[in-house]
Amino acid sequence: MIIMNKNKEKMLIRAEQKNIRITSRKVRLVAELVKKLSPQEALKNLQFINKRAAKPLARVIKQAIANAVNNFGLVKEELKFYRIEVMEGPVFKRWRPVSRGRTHSVKKRTSHIRVILESTAPKAGSRKF
Repeated sequence: MIIMNKNKEKMLIRAEQKNIRITSRKVRLVAELVKKLSPQEALKNLQFINKRAAKPLARVIKQAIANAVNNFGLVKEELKFYRIEVMEGPVFKRWRPVSRGRTHSVKKRTSHIRVILESTAPKAGSRKF
C-alpha cells in the first residue's frame, strides 16, 4: 500500500495475526511499551518483557519486517512503526458450575494484532500489489 502525503511518498507495510488467545487489554499493555521504538529495538526489548503477550507481538513485528524486506525490497533500518492496533476478537463463552445447581459464565477473550510499518523511501524496483 502506498500513500501520498504532502508531496512525499509513504509506503505502508502491514502484517496481522488473528484470534490470539490473550485478552486485548493485556496485549495493549505490551504494545504501548514498544510502539515508540524502532521495530529492531522493539524486537530486542520484547525478549526481556516478562508478559505472555510479548511473544505473539514479536512474531507479528517479525512478519511485518519480513514483508517489507522480501515483498518490497526495503531496508530494515529505514522502517518505523506507523501504527500498532490491538482489537478484540471473538469471545468464547463457557460456563462453570457453582453451588445449588447453578452456573456462572466464563468469557475467554481473544484479540487481533495488526502492525503497520512505514518507510519514507520506497525502492524504485519494488513490487506493488
